[in-house]
Amino acid sequence: MCIGQLGSLLPHVVVPSILAQFLIPEWQLTGANAGLLAGSYAAGYMLAVPFLATLTDRIDARFVLIAGSTLSALATLLFGLFAQGLWSGAVLWALAGVGFAGAYMPGLKALTDRLNPGDSSRAVTLYTSSFSLGVGLSFLVSQLVAENISWRAAFYLTSLGPLFMIAACLLLKPLSPKSSKGRFLNFAPVFRNRPAMGFVLGYGAHCFELYGIRTWLVAFWTFVASNHGGSSYLTPIAISFAFSILAMPSSILGNEIALRLGRHRAVTTIMVISALVAVLIGALAGQSPWLLLPLILIYAITVPADSGALTAGMTMAANPDSRGATMAVHSTVGFGFSALGAWCVGSALDLAGGPQVASAWLFAFCVLAAGILLGPLALAWSRTRAANQPT
Repeated sequence: MCIGQLGSLLPHVVVPSILAQFLIPEWQLTGANAGLLAGSYAAGYMLAVPFLATLTDRIDARFVLIAGSTLSALATLLFGLFAQGLWSGAVLWALAGVGFAGAYMPGLKALTDRLNPGDSSRAVTLYTSSFSLGVGLSFLVSQLVAENISWRAAFYLTSLGPLFMIAACLLLKPLSPKSSKGRFLNFAPVFRNRPAMGFVLGYGAHCFELYGIRTWLVAFWTFVASNHGGSSYLTPIAISFAFSILAMPSSILGNEIALRLGRHRAVTTIMVISALVAVLIGALAGQSPWLLLPLILIYAITVPADSGALTAGMTMAANPDSRGATMAVHSTVGFGFSALGAWCVGSALDLAGGPQVASAWLFAFCVLAAGILLGPLALAWSRTRAANQPT
């Protein structure tokens, strides 16, 4: 399933990867337009995942996985063939997001349905952390193909990735049909589960920061490099790939720390540190790449370190009969905040003078810091209620 997910993720950040160098100048996009285009993927995901993830409470998640992976591959290919500007690109990229909605959380459900409860925490963390490796490969392949062939070819090639998830689905042991319990798309039990909702809302804050920096990292490092004559080593390709690859061990380590120190304490500490690092990067945006590199690498660790702990916490806090619905809410909130993060950072850059201005990047990174600091508030809210409940 982890290998299949790497394939599913190959198209994941093609748009953010080529945004600064190709799409913004060719399509004459503002920062807000660019954020809207990149965020349309998360918006499509957000709209589809309540239905698709909840459906896995009633049918074998393999069927959802196959359909979603097929749509993801097709929509990515169509973007490369037919996208001509902001709106055609946004519609096709949103359709690709709908396809991914049938691959990520349904994939997690297919995995957990085939595991013993005691195996879930580390398996879920391995699955979610492999997300970062897939994103790193997406950054690397997209930029290399775009620079050496064409940006449209990057979509053609990455559209083949979801076929790996289809192959993984065919290798999974089939499950017997599930009995239907309660109303379909009934999220009331999920919203009443306050411990689970604390992790869900914390995941939203995490996704705001994560997708915000993933969307704009290439543009930020392009600004940094151009201000200092460029570097044959510290290229946007190298930085974006390293940023994504570090996320996998970081997420695994974050979950292990959470198992030992407690999820709420570990996640809150990680989020506060991440916010501080973001502000520091923004304050030094106009400085040397060699000064910023250690901070970017630290940020590459703090941004994803809470991901596995949050998702594992959600799956363990969820009622088994409504785990698919809980995952649906988890993903809806997460990718809704992802779309918001991409747009908010782009809008912040527009308001502060554009991505060629160092002070605009300070404003943008402060927006990321404000977003992630909503996470500790959500976790404190859920824990306060739990503490007040009778034992």
